Amino acid sequence: MVSTPTRTRGNEPRDGKSKAASVDDSRPKGLRGHMRSFWESLEGKGKAPNSSTYYLILGCALALTAIGIMMVLSASSVEAISEGKSPYADALKQAVFGVVGLIAMYVISRTNVNWMKKLSWWALGAVIVLLALVQVMGNTVNGNKNWIDIGGVTLQPSEMAKLILCVWIAAVLARKQKLLHRWMHVIIPVVPGAGLVIALVMLGNDLGTVIVIAAITAAGLYFAGVPGRMLAIAGAVGAVGAVLGTISSSNRICRITSWLGTASQQCTEQFDFDFQSTNGMYGLAQGSWTGLGLGQSRQKYNWLPEAHNDFIFAIIGEELGLVGTIVVLVLFAILGIAIFRVVVRQTDPFQRTLAGGIMVWLLGQASMNMAVVTQLLPVVGVPLPFISYGGSALIMSLCGVGVVLSLARGQLPAQQRSGFLPRLMSKTARKRT
Repeated sequence: MVSTPTRTRGNEPRDGKSKAASVDDSRPKGLRGHMRSFWESLEGKGKAPNSSTYYLILGCALALTAIGIMMVLSASSVEAISEGKSPYADALKQAVFGVVGLIAMYVISRTNVNWMKKLSWWALGAVIVLLALVQVMGNTVNGNKNWIDIGGVTLQPSEMAKLILCVWIAAVLARKQKLLHRWMHVIIPVVPGAGLVIALVMLGNDLGTVIVIAAITAAGLYFAGVPGRMLAIAGAVGAVGAVLGTISSSNRICRITSWLGTASQQCTEQFDFDFQSTNGMYGLAQGSWTGLGLGQSRQKYNWLPEAHNDFIFAIIGEELGLVGTIVVLVLFAILGIAIFRVVVRQTDPFQRTLAGGIMVWLLGQASMNMAVVTQLLPVVGVPLPFISYGGSALIMSLCGVGVVLSLARGQLPAQQRSGFLPRLMSKTARKRT
């Protein structure tokens, strides 16, 4: 008995390809198709959530923090010795701040961040009080009045304001989700609240932090789903305010004219922003491809102001070369992509807006710092997240990462949410039985 050959179904391709493959072949070819594929791979679209995003965020944050402590030790040692202090003093302080930040990051990452909604208004009120106290009894460093001593501990409330604003804006706009097509509900209370924080920070002459806070506010409105026309009008109003704020201060005008190479003699004598930016570029140029070697910087010998703070990226380039700067850039890029995947997978408005605000805060501030060092922007005082010296900035950055880790962990299947220690204990228990 001869068997009859099996027919191929009419709806299946004759070349044996599956229906899914034929659907993939229908995608647009050329540049448009490649761009769509790249964007889908960036989002992680079509893939089930797994722990890779969680560990990418965690790994990048840990690596950047470790690089920061190492570079603070290298960049601050010479200046510390010249002041009669221990060469390890600043690095040890940064390491302590890093440990505190890592503990806070771990605790936050193991909780459901929805509890932050209940405290958002109280937290905003507290940070506004602290910002007001800074103007009354704060410390001035290099023309900026940002720090306050409380019980022997120096705090920078403007750094705390970044994370607290992310939480507060997300909580307020999530509650008004169905009303964001109306002007009044978009403006109140987000714009007055953020505007009050910006005004208090501006009183301390910290233009860099003002720009970051404005970016966080814009990101909150965008990720909450505010219509594009409202965002465009708000952006135009913000640009006008930025211009007025710039021309009202001779310090800010000198920053821009120095960047453009048209600074007056008065600007050069009074502020001399060219000195700092030029020496930062000298450091990057001397580093060449592979750098002078860790600890071998020449610019840190009191040539480059703020070498272990705002201009630490120049020391990285000088000692570790182009390779070192690219490593830092890649780590921030991976961190940004991983957080972006957390954002696009969120369905809860509060969590999506919160993650989006933190992403813009960390990545926007890092981009601004590196652009200042490479003279792509005028000199604006913003620290490089995780790397620049500063306890408040490091702790709050790690707390922000803890929030995103909590959101990434919440997207995982239930069986993957247990931490390393619980899994290890369960394996040990099984072996004993």
